[in-house]
Amino acid sequence: MDKPWSNYCTMSIANFQAFPDTAGGQGPILESVRKIAEDDFFDGVEIAWVRDPAVRAEVRQVAEIAQLQVGFGAHPAILSQKLNLNSLVEAERMAALQQMRELMDQAAELGARRFVFLSGKDPGDAQREDAFQALLASIRQMGAWGKERGLSLVLETFDRSVDKRALIGPSEYAARLAVAVKADYPDFGLLYDSSHMPILDETPQDMAAIAEHLVHVHVGNCVKVEGRPLYGDLHPYIGFPGGVNGVEELAEFIRGLFAVGYLAEGKHPPVCPVCGVFDPRSGANGGVFASRSGANGKPWVGFEVKPQGPGQTPELIIANAKRTWRQAWAMA
Repeated sequence: MDKPWSNYCTMSIANFQAFPDTAGGQGPILESVRKIAEDDFFDGVEIAWVRDPAVRAEVRQVAEIAQLQVGFGAHPAILSQKLNLNSLVEAERMAALQQMRELMDQAAELGARRFVFLSGKDPGDAQREDAFQALLASIRQMGAWGKERGLSLVLETFDRSVDKRALIGPSEYAARLAVAVKADYPDFGLLYDSSHMPILDETPQDMAAIAEHLVHVHVGNCVKVEGRPLYGDLHPYIGFPGGVNGVEELAEFIRGLFAVGYLAEGKHPPVCPVCGVFDPRSGANGGVFASRSGANGKPWVGFEVKPQGPGQTPELIIANAKRTWRQAWAMA
């Protein structure tokens, strides 16, 4: 690609992965967000829970000064507490919902416009439909809360059989959920991760099944061969020995994003010139683009990579992500 990626996307990074000491909602959150804000490679940052309200206020101020867009990732809270939004035990589902409500309050305080989460465990064939309906009920409740807080909901698809073993899930199944949710909340969308694609046994072409619902993309890596270091969904750096995704695979993924229309120059939705938010008066499909776009009207592409192992630091992992993206973009 001979044009800059900034013409096509809002580039972000998952702060809670690049700086894993922050994933518990404590630690050097402010310092790490400041590092990202000072790096003009990024236009967005994805932040997880921040337990201290004073730190939330400081993080928001940093993002506003740097004009850095903010997304919120509920994954660390969900996974560390084993929350299940599609649990068939009603008390468990309600507990997960209560935590989501509290996290959505945090997201609003941080100035986020999107709230990303994942489904609970897949219970297997016999109970999958019941779990689907339970998840749908949970998301509809979350949608009401999101509307009150100015948040669009985004569900990330995960593997069903290797690591997270989530209900959602394969792309065709995720598309079914999106259609059902968007009947009530048209700004709902899906997040697709290049590091989940191999362990879903999917290819970039499979994104066509969710193209009309795709509002956020992650770039990362995984190890698919059992027994190798960092097997599963652990987000090693791009090009990690034994991993699936290197520069060539990333270039193929970028080409796939163009093929399904996620990346397309000149197709950014109109935004309000005053507040920078998508203007829903511009058409019936406004909800899709409202969550797809950042304040600059461009779809989000975010790195989700994590330092782990001797010699790996957040700074090295971020440098790897930026360098491999430049190389892959030039090849795409």
